[in-house]
Order: sequence, then C-alpha cells, then structure tokens
Amino acid sequence: MDVFVTGGTGLVGSAVVAELLANGHTAVVLARSDTSAAAAEKAGARTLRGDLADLDTVRAGAARADGVIHLAFSNDFSSAEAVARAVAEESAAIAVLGEELVGSDRPFVTVSGTPWVPGRTSTEADPSPTDGPVGGRGRAVMAALDLASRGVRSAAVRLPRTVHNEGDGGFAGLLTRIARQTGVSGYPGDGAQRWPAVHALDAAVLFRLALEQAPAGTAWHAVADEGDAVRDIAAVIGRRLGVPVEPVAEEAFGPLGAIFAMDQPSSSAHTREALGWEPKHPSLLEDLENIRP
Repeated sequence: MDVFVTGGTGLVGSAVVAELLANGHTAVVLARSDTSAAAAEKAGARTLRGDLADLDTVRAGAARADGVIHLAFSNDFSSAEAVARAVAEESAAIAVLGEELVGSDRPFVTVSGTPWVPGRTSTEADPSPTDGPVGGRGRAVMAALDLASRGVRSAAVRLPRTVHNEGDGGFAGLLTRIARQTGVSGYPGDGAQRWPAVHALDAAVLFRLALEQAPAGTAWHAVADEGDAVRDIAAVIGRRLGVPVEPVAEEAFGPLGAIFAMDQPSSSAHTREALGWEPKHPSLLEDLENIRP
C-alpha cells in the first residue's frame, strides 16, 4: 500500500514509517518543515508539505493514498489552553481524513490512548475516555471508528502513557525533563499508581498490523508493560540523573497533573491473540537505563 502518514517524523511516526518501508509498503509523510521533510526523505519516504492545521493539504494526502495512518499531535502541554488548541486541531484533521475515505473501504488507522478504568486493568473492549483535558481526542477517535458503517476500515491503536526509545518519550520522558529542570525526580501522590508502556519499535509493528489486518471499527492496545509504579519509574530517573526521588504535589505537573496521578494499567491480551502482535524490545524500566546525566 501507498500510505499517507501524519506525524511521520516523531518518535513513533519515524518508527512506523521505517516499519512500513521494511515490509513492502510505501509512504507519503506530511512534513511541516524543511527539517521534517529531509528526515522523511532520508528514511525513504516521499513528502507532502503542510501541517495538521492545513486541512486542504491533509485532505489531498488522504485522497491519493491507499491507506492512512494518523499520528500527528502538537504535544504542547504547557497550559490547559495549549492542550485544548492541540486537541481541537487534531480533531478537525481526523474528521477531514475520515470524510475523504468514506465509501472507499480503505484503512484509516488513528492514534488514541489507553483508557483508565477505576479498580481494574483496562482492555480493548473499554471505551475511550471522553472527559478530562484530552477527552476531545477520545471523541474524535470514536467518530472515526463510527465511519466503519460508511465504508471506512477504521481502527484505533491505543498507545499507553509512555512510548519510549533509548530512555526518552511519553510521560516518563516528561518526568525526566522535569527532573533535569528542578533537580528532583518527583512523582504525584504515593507513587503507587501504575502507567503502561511500550517501546516505539514495538508500537510501530502494531500500526502496520492494524493497517493490514484490522477489521473496521476496532480498537487495539499497544501495551508491552501493563503497569509500572510511577515511584519505580522516578527511582530509575533519579538514580540515572543523580538527583533525589521525592513525592511532589500534583499541581506541580501542570495540566497533566490529574492524569499523572491516576492508576491506569492496561492489557493487550486481545491484541496479541487477534493480530499476532508480540513486543520484543526492552521494557520501560530497562530502557530508562539509557538516560544520561
């Protein structure tokens, strides 16, 4: 397939593009800068210049493709307003991509997040959350999955809170950056809350499998580690950086504080059985050993 990929030069996207090219597909990457375009072309992909807010360009990319993988997100968590802008921008792009594919039976794989369910481990059968700071993402993805009834082979790959590679990425990467800035490797609450995780290279395989195999209207979990205690994550970060490990007020983490404090383990048992996905790369706690002071 010739696949249109948004976010194709990020931590996950670059791994997805490499995975596609290594398995006989071709890729067109939405590139918003010369740097992104050069990176995509060096990897062997073609490029379409524009950004996620350029809806005409996004629509054109989908129109020419045999399938679409959507990964782009601004990842600006500096304030609640910034998060809201990012969610609105992404939601508009998902709607345009989906509408362009209506009636085509082409695959549309969009990114989502693993849900949190009070008192137990979440599964693929649980609905995406539609409230909270990023609840709009859940609503946009659910609308995309509903396009299954309109001739789109839509699927959602739900990523855990930490997608990592070489010790960086996701919520754990944010904790590392905060620790570098403040001199304390902090965690909210008692740190017993659990975060799921996956290596970016393993996640990339699942995006390809969903593109190739997933039935319309389905959700899949890219979860390798069902849940590491946040204090254990902070402990590795603190040891690698040589800084103290301490509890920190939830408010210190800004708009993500409430999410950081949640216990949110997640399972991928159904995904592994149905799609034959099997993570092979280092776990989060192993990968964090790559952090350098």
